[in-house]
Amino acid sequence: MTPIVVNSSSESRSMAVIVFAGGLILALSFGIRSVFGGFLDNLSNDLFGGRVEVLSFSIAIQNLIWGLAQPAFGMVADRFGDRRALWLGFGCYAAGMVLCIAAMSPIALHLGAGVLVGMGISGTAFGVVLAVIGRAAPVEKREYYLGLASALGSVGQVLLPLLASWLTEWLDWRVALAVIAAMLVPMALCIPLLRVQDSPLAPTNTALTDCAGSISLAQTVKEAFRQPSYVLLCIGFSVCGFHLAFITAHLPTYVQYFCSSTSMSPEELRTFGLRALSVVGLANIFGTLLASKLGLMLPKSHVLAGIYALRAVIITISISFPITPTSVIVFATAMGVLWLSTVPLTSGLVLNMFGPQAMGTLFGFVFLSHPVWKLYWSLVGWRMVRSLLRLRVNLVSFNWARFTICRNSPTSKRAATLTANCVRV
Repeated sequence: MTPIVVNSSSESRSMAVIVFAGGLILALSFGIRSVFGGFLDNLSNDLFGGRVEVLSFSIAIQNLIWGLAQPAFGMVADRFGDRRALWLGFGCYAAGMVLCIAAMSPIALHLGAGVLVGMGISGTAFGVVLAVIGRAAPVEKREYYLGLASALGSVGQVLLPLLASWLTEWLDWRVALAVIAAMLVPMALCIPLLRVQDSPLAPTNTALTDCAGSISLAQTVKEAFRQPSYVLLCIGFSVCGFHLAFITAHLPTYVQYFCSSTSMSPEELRTFGLRALSVVGLANIFGTLLASKLGLMLPKSHVLAGIYALRAVIITISISFPITPTSVIVFATAMGVLWLSTVPLTSGLVLNMFGPQAMGTLFGFVFLSHPVWKLYWSLVGWRMVRSLLRLRVNLVSFNWARFTICRNSPTSKRAATLTANCVRV
């Protein structure tokens, strides 16, 4: 068979389309979910007499379903095609947003904002999109493209909270949420652009190709969990969900509670909290690109350890001093640099260990470690902001636990042996 020759300009154009489409899908998926915390007060006051725990529980369900469904969507992508998994995720996301807008009871809100949106995020987030890019990218540039797509995904967290803060000032919360939900339309337009199976850019590793399909997906997962490095990666990644859920769901309320002594009104403080989320997203663009660059120069496990150690330091400092609007912006900027910078490093480790063939499934199982702490902080985080001492103990102890796990993670020698023995999907 005559090999396909792809010149550099053709390669760059094709990857630019794939990375842009994937990055936009990530931006919309994460941007939309990041605005729910900004609707906490308005929605709770309108429907449930100010009981914020109802929407908090919906967000907890959303985070739990997101994590639990991630391996399933990864398997759908690996077995039946990436775009089918993406369309399924898009359908769940759209249905969930519609039900959330129309919700009049806690059950409807839990089903819409919780179950369906959680499934939608699973089908349109990192587990599926980064698997597409990992399969399409040339091996020598794979981590660069993963980092670039992850950075583009942060743009949604910059823009959509700003849009939500403006909309909620002028519109009823249902109308504002409907406008946010309309942002799913560009996502649907991007899904057809993620054509990987027909792309000449897919990796051409012959060993990979020969053994693809020689072992079942279940056997591949079983072999992966025999690798200590992979197991520790799954355990350690749970702390990322611990931070992500608390900050995304409760930072606006946290700001409103602790900055209440300032001259800002409650409405201004809520808007300021949403804008702080945008600062997190903006800083994360640069942090993700920097982490990807460092991951090419240094051992990825060491870079991950450094990221979580820095998070521990930043959180310790931030809760050791009075909370002011200035300190909130400093905290949001510092945490933003370290926010999702873990994702390209973690996905890169999975790719290095096992290759791109089962990337969706194996990264999905890594992500499965998120739900426990996502559930915990989404559900009770609104109470934790009223207990600063307990917040300090939990955040700092788990950050240092994650640092220890990453730093002492075994090397990937056994993973290299697995690759050499051609144990792949």
